[in-house]
Amino acid sequence: MGKEFEFEHQDGTALVEAGAIGDRRTFLQGAAATAAVGAAALALPGWTRGAVPADDMAAITAEIEKRHEESVKRLQTWIRQPSIAAENRGMAEGCELTMNMLREAGFTQVTKIPTDGQPGIFATLDAGAPRTVGLYFMYDVKQADPAEWSSPPFEARLVDKPGLGKVLIGRGAVNQKGPEATFLAALHAMRGAGRKMPVNFVFVAEGEEEIGSPHFPQVVRKPEIAEALKKCTSVYMPFAAQDLRGDVTVYLGAKGVVELELVSSGERWGRGPKKDLHSSNKARVDSPAWHLVEALASLVSPDGNDPVIEGFAAKVRPLSDADKKMIAEAARRLSEADAKKLMGVDRWVHDVSWQESLELLDSRPTVNIEGLVGGYTGPGGKTILPGRAVAKIDMRLVPDMTAMDSLAALKEHLAKKGFGDIEVNMSGGYDPTSTPLDSSIIQAAIAVYKKNGIDPVMFPRLAGSWPGYVFTGDPLRLPAGHFGMGHGNGAHAPDEYYLIESKNPKVAGIDLATRSHVEFLYEIAQTS
Repeated sequence: MGKEFEFEHQDGTALVEAGAIGDRRTFLQGAAATAAVGAAALALPGWTRGAVPADDMAAITAEIEKRHEESVKRLQTWIRQPSIAAENRGMAEGCELTMNMLREAGFTQVTKIPTDGQPGIFATLDAGAPRTVGLYFMYDVKQADPAEWSSPPFEARLVDKPGLGKVLIGRGAVNQKGPEATFLAALHAMRGAGRKMPVNFVFVAEGEEEIGSPHFPQVVRKPEIAEALKKCTSVYMPFAAQDLRGDVTVYLGAKGVVELELVSSGERWGRGPKKDLHSSNKARVDSPAWHLVEALASLVSPDGNDPVIEGFAAKVRPLSDADKKMIAEAARRLSEADAKKLMGVDRWVHDVSWQESLELLDSRPTVNIEGLVGGYTGPGGKTILPGRAVAKIDMRLVPDMTAMDSLAALKEHLAKKGFGDIEVNMSGGYDPTSTPLDSSIIQAAIAVYKKNGIDPVMFPRLAGSWPGYVFTGDPLRLPAGHFGMGHGNGAHAPDEYYLIESKNPKVAGIDLATRSHVEFLYEIAQTS
């Protein structure tokens, strides 16, 4: 579920400014020549050292440059190990590899945490610092069909992308192994430079984010882990936040989600065939497939856009005046044309305006059909009356909805409408998250972006989802969010990529993104 939404500039089109640098080393040499302190500094336009002491930054950036190939190989190694929870493929190996990477980066007490599904990971790094920060990782990725990719999804091939630079193509490249490997590169650089970490870390990871995090609460609520997290000032997830112009959107939360399947079968319904039947019998036998279609149609308005499940949206919190003002400013600064080009759409629902579309994106709960399968779908025709049909559904949730209330409302609705026989199998899901604008993690992120010449667009919440509710909700109630410069695209899609060496001086490649995490850690250590 990870990084599921970005506003604009993610379609691979070159948006390179005049005078863009040709490669990473040329850029670094130019930065070093112009740096007032004479350090071999990695820099974007507008960069200042901020919270990082000048001597520390010079030593750390030199280490980042020295370790560039090592950082890229680490990411390639990680991507080359498939870890797909939906297929139970490579999960044990993926967990062990992640744990080894944590140990190499300096974490201690790295422990595998058993759950009723795939294991989680708990680790700590005590630097003796005054403040402790929580870290969230996922080590699983989405499925990938090699036939849809220009290079094998688990080869981690380095490719020159015209107008953008050198990218690494692979499943998990941007969601989330690329940003996570970049964070680990920051820790390696600080240790290699002999610098003490400015904060302590409490680390938790899961291997089921891409299937709705059904067992992640078992990790976070384990007594010793919950006790460790109570010491944290905030929790953050590494991110590749920049679009192709170098702009960043900061989100103050994320929608929740419920993933489930609806199954209609003649056997359970008591009508229609218990197994596939010759289609000539449709004249006298009910169809489980049509029964499912009718059930699906009952969930939404006739155009499919508005949920009509009774009680589903009863607790939706209306947009506040502050939310509306934030969205209006986002509509002014973000490009509607670029957003439509990115998604390949020409119109918004109900032909609403750009600003209204952003308000819907932020505040509207949804009921979406991910997939619908019944009977024969291969080449040619096969005249059967299917005995079973299945729909994959996701429902996006906004404050103050909960996953359990939403599931209950769906089941009650189906029963009332005469579809109580349809199986409802929830595979995963969780509640929405919200973090205050004035929280330390958000203010530190804004400060680092601005010190790098980026005035971030603020938005109330990400339309995609991540299980941050385990941190922001009871009993921890910690502010939680995302941070990270750098760029990538294609999450959940073919040819997913992460930018390694940028040709645009406003967009960070992996080295500059690594340095941004260093800056962020120093900044958050000083932000109250």
